[in-house]
Amino acid sequence: MKKQKIILGSDHAGFELKEEIKQYLQNEGFEVEDTGAKSYDKADDYPDFIVPAAKKVAKDPDSRGIILGASGQGEAIAANKIKGIRAAVYYGSNMDIVTLSRAHNNANMLSLGAKFLKKEEAIEAVKLWLTTDFSKEERHKRRIKKISEAEK
Repeated sequence: MKKQKIILGSDHAGFELKEEIKQYLQNEGFEVEDTGAKSYDKADDYPDFIVPAAKKVAKDPDSRGIILGASGQGEAIAANKIKGIRAAVYYGSNMDIVTLSRAHNNANMLSLGAKFLKKEEAIEAVKLWLTTDFSKEERHKRRIKKISEAEK
């Protein structure tokens, strides 16, 4: 069974952790596309990398995206401007947030706050997020449909 494609994007604040996650995903057999940053540049701007990542995920419903920044907040805001994207933020502590983002919200992008996560915790969150399925419960499908209708 072919594993889904994962689109990565990060600014300078998440660059190092993105590289670690990229290595993990490739080792696990995922197809990975990296929209940048391709090198550390303290002056870069996260929308330059996050918006292209979100557009790629929106265009390919079988893919998912993982984006990173200092807090993950701005990155999620930028990604969520793209029609069809449901980006959820995780910056540590309770992993139920990661599970619920998939099971209830069918999040197709995970935004990680690199400033608050150690490599091990970030990879654990990615593993959990990638292995948690959408529940497909009627109430959650109804809510996601209402979100999609608001994008029109």
